Amino acid sequence: MSNLVTRVQNILLTPKTEWPVIAAEPETTSGLYTKYILVISALGPLAMFLKSTLIGTSTFVGTFRVDMATGLKWLVVMYVLGLVGIWLWSLIINVLAPTFGGQKDPVQALKTAAYAATAAWVGGVGQIVPWIGWLIGLAGAVYSIYLLFLGLPHTMKAPADRAAGYTAVAIIVALILSWIIWAIVGGIVGRAMWGGHGGPGVTVSDSGFEKGSPGAALEEWAKQMEAAGKQVEASAEQNQGVPSAAAVGALVGAAVGGAGAAALPTDQLKAFLPETLGGLPRTGLSAERSAAMGFEVSEAQADYGDGAGRNLRLEINDTGGAKGLIALAAWANVESEKQWNGGYERSYRADGRMVHERWDGDSGEYSVIVGNRFSVEISGQAASMDELKAALAAGVNLAGLEATAAAQAK
Repeated sequence: MSNLVTRVQNILLTPKTEWPVIAAEPETTSGLYTKYILVISALGPLAMFLKSTLIGTSTFVGTFRVDMATGLKWLVVMYVLGLVGIWLWSLIINVLAPTFGGQKDPVQALKTAAYAATAAWVGGVGQIVPWIGWLIGLAGAVYSIYLLFLGLPHTMKAPADRAAGYTAVAIIVALILSWIIWAIVGGIVGRAMWGGHGGPGVTVSDSGFEKGSPGAALEEWAKQMEAAGKQVEASAEQNQGVPSAAAVGALVGAAVGGAGAAALPTDQLKAFLPETLGGLPRTGLSAERSAAMGFEVSEAQADYGDGAGRNLRLEINDTGGAKGLIALAAWANVESEKQWNGGYERSYRADGRMVHERWDGDSGEYSVIVGNRFSVEISGQAASMDELKAALAAGVNLAGLEATAAAQAK
């Protein structure tokens, strides 16, 4: 522990002399995780847990706290996403190395990511401090950027005059990746974690995740990012050392596991919305498709009603551009159940699919992930949850969605 504290002090207070020491140290992926990352990355989630459960958030109407169970579940979510996120960031740093005159080395890249992130992890403790905690966190994040800039010439052997560009691209891609992780994983897993039990486990070895586990899909990301990294490198050579937005976008797409996977056009997605659902005629239909930096999402929704107060809504979302993160959510294998007077909420796996359902007296919602890319949800009034499930099963061609996902995955 004393070595860990000394390392934290040195990287924060004397980074210019500490980075050469770090670069020269023999290390392994598992060693970095067990001796450093697993400990330091927990600071922010632990501070969030204390803040949300014991200290609370004060507003003009009072102080708000969450119960201990909810706080613990979000601690697990934040912690695990942090562990996976730092590994993904190291992949980004590694594949970008040749583009900026550096040398690829996955262990050195993980060193770079972990030690540069130290300031942000330590700054995360600041959220305990009322009112100005966000300033402490912001200062930590900014200082982490500076640490990355100082470290890249030592760990990744990038020329000092190209470290600024290397840092900028690595940070931009990391920010986009963070946003996508929250949008996708948070949207799929988040509701379950509010009322769930247990959490994901991360198994890390020098070669990545264990073979045979669902998490092995993450290793495929590395191969996709390898190819995307070569595109970035080639683009930089053609543009005086500055990669094109399209090449960086391809890298982002690979980072979220969506390399080469475009979301379905809206017309194709709308075709999966039936004319009637649960005996109710369709009264409204809409769809949209968005794309940015290699990440695509399309969604379609329809409303159904009898004009007498009974209504259903059906939504289909295609996250083809982030199928890797959907696989990550499946790998988390969240199972949860929460009950209250007149209702319940649960998340589980059925027939190999992630399922979430919520019932509240006379209405509910039922959603299922199909082919690790399509989210299908039905919600509204019903006599029971079984009625909602039957309406979705009869009205939506889930097998067709599964086949579409499989065909595009080839």
